[in-house]
Amino acid sequence: MRVRWTENARHDLVRLESFLSPVNELAAARVVRMLVSAPDKLLGMPRMGERVEEIPDREVRRMLAAPYELLYEILPDEIAILRVFHTREAR
Repeated sequence: MRVRWTENARHDLVRLESFLSPVNELAAARVVRMLVSAPDKLLGMPRMGERVEEIPDREVRRMLAAPYELLYEILPDEIAILRVFHTREAR
């Protein structure tokens, strides 16, 4: 099992870093590092996140890396990170 970041999730990381960098570059880099490493916990317990009931035909779950939320899908050989949002962000 491995973690794979989808194009949308990678775009979300770039968007978050671009938003935070003008205020504090070091904090922006720290947030991105934290978000990139957070899914490593899923390798041992992929079902630890809450199931997203709005997508019943796929095993999509959410994990919190406060104050951010990562949506991920459990697939046969990988955990796909689908999106990354701030918990206060409008979606």
